[in-house]
Amino acid sequence: MELDFHTLDVFTTERFGGNPLAVVTNGQALSSAVMQQVAREFNLSETVFVLPAANPAHSARIRIFTPQRELPFAGHPTVGAAILIAELNGRLGPAPSEALVMLEETIGSVRVGVRRKPGEPVYAEFDAPKLPEPLASPPPADRLAAALGLAPSEIGFENHKPSRYSAGVAYTFVPVRNIESIARAGLHHGYWEEAFGQGGGAYLYCRETLSTGSAFHARMFVPDVGEDPATGSAAAAFAAVVHRFDALTEGEHVMRIEQGYEMGRPSLIIMEAVVRAN
Repeated sequence: MELDFHTLDVFTTERFGGNPLAVVTNGQALSSAVMQQVAREFNLSETVFVLPAANPAHSARIRIFTPQRELPFAGHPTVGAAILIAELNGRLGPAPSEALVMLEETIGSVRVGVRRKPGEPVYAEFDAPKLPEPLASPPPADRLAAALGLAPSEIGFENHKPSRYSAGVAYTFVPVRNIESIARAGLHHGYWEEAFGQGGGAYLYCRETLSTGSAFHARMFVPDVGEDPATGSAAAAFAAVVHRFDALTEGEHVMRIEQGYEMGRPSLIIMEAVVRAN
């Protein structure tokens, strides 16, 4: 059968920036094994398959695959698929327009707001499908540093220490001393599994940024794909990291995260954390 697909660059305002995504719009007849083969053929960090929604009130069901496995949730596939579905369904016109897209993902239903303004790329934001939750503490800094090619003294800044959180996908969050240290970091397979676990992702971040409008500079390393230029599911969990170490006050906090610059695919993710008193 012939498959209809689109490719998009997500989390960027620049062509060939951000995180590339493939979206297959007519894959409902494909088995899971074939979907995995197609994702491996595209060889992008993720490929989305758009399927009919189980709930007629929802926009679509989507399945998300890396070249190696299926994910219950991921950020840039959610954003890219929602924008494309809104476009293909005629819900975004040439004038200023907005659309609400409800996506059924393995993790649950995800609500995505899509907005178009003249002369600007289409913008989308999603509600995290679940609150971030803490996981078991990561190994000592020397093991993390060895897996990243850094010195133990380069791990941590201020009161920030390595931590592990998940908002659907588990990540190890590694604070790094400065942007020069982050630029030298890499994925060292010989030490990786001991530090991050099999298939585990490492999200490196520091306060020093390339843009004055950004709050954090980040890099993501994942053994399956090497480096990821923009990681929305990690940003969703990162909100809990910032809340923990920066003691966010009650109210709304909006922060911009820059990522992908070392790969030549500059990406920007806006993270909004809403803190409410218990």
